[in-house]
Amino acid sequence: MKFTAQQIADIINGKIEGDPNTFVTGLSKIEEGKLSTLSFLANPKYEEYIYSTMSSVCIVNNDFNPSKKLPKSLTIIKVDNAYACFGKLLELYNQLTKKSPKIETPSFISDKAVIGENLYLGAFSYLGEDVKIGSNVTIYPNVYIGERVEIGDNSIIHPGSVVYQDCLIGKNCIIHAGVIIGSDGFGFAPDEKGKFKKIPQIGNVVLEDNVEIGSNSTIDRATMGSTYIRSGVKIDNLCQIAHNVEVGNDSAMAAQVGIAGSAKIGKNVMIGGQAGISGHLHIADKTKIVAQSGIPSTVKKESTLMGSPGIPIEDFKKSYGGFRRLPFMINKIQELEEKIKKLSRQL
Repeated sequence: MKFTAQQIADIINGKIEGDPNTFVTGLSKIEEGKLSTLSFLANPKYEEYIYSTMSSVCIVNNDFNPSKKLPKSLTIIKVDNAYACFGKLLELYNQLTKKSPKIETPSFISDKAVIGENLYLGAFSYLGEDVKIGSNVTIYPNVYIGERVEIGDNSIIHPGSVVYQDCLIGKNCIIHAGVIIGSDGFGFAPDEKGKFKKIPQIGNVVLEDNVEIGSNSTIDRATMGSTYIRSGVKIDNLCQIAHNVEVGNDSAMAAQVGIAGSAKIGKNVMIGGQAGISGHLHIADKTKIVAQSGIPSTVKKESTLMGSPGIPIEDFKKSYGGFRRLPFMINKIQELEEKIKKLSRQL
């Protein structure tokens, strides 16, 4: 792919300073700029790199005024919001590199499956009985789609992912490599001898529209009913969502978050990496949970929580300040004890 500075400026409504015929064939970070690539500068912390970058074209904000001489080979495009415009170009680039419709071989499609228009199905993938695939869906190689699964229009499933039977995936979803959707929930009950007996997991997982699931994350099917990932949810890599959990609209969680069974996460909740949430509780809308926090009980109102067990962040900071002073306080107590002993002996 090859674009001129003028073509890029036309797409993002930018103003060119330099050669409008300068062309780019790829993208690069400004600090790692290469000839014939496009970069952007939005954060002033990175301004120093624009004076030495090898990039051929750079998108900058309208208020950017260089304090040094720019490289002769650099053409800049001024816009209202460089970061947003570069994101728009990344989205365009992503669309241009999307797989063309094709069914590669070897792959298996059940004769009972219903396939929409413009499907790309990679080699060694499997579509089971009564599967329903929407239009413009991309399924990369080595993907397993179980019986009665439904996948909405424009969704993308990356290599090595597994979607168990009866699960539903909405429109415009992105499932990254190695994701497992619909494996059994962790349901066991001890018998009279203390031996664990498996409780059948007969529910499913429902991903609504515009959901993105990061690589190697797992979402367990419900014991009965559904595990719900509501519209707009973004889940990072290596997260574990247990059976019968519900994650509310437009919530997001970073890597290695674990949510135990039947927890209900509200709308617009943000969860930092490695946080853990106990089962059978509710998290209020717009709650923020700091990384590595543990939430053992219901959160009834919007708040920012930190620590394990999680408490309001300002309380945590005060508590931590006291915790850091503990060695000093212990020494002081020991000194006072010695003084009291001496006084006692004198008396």
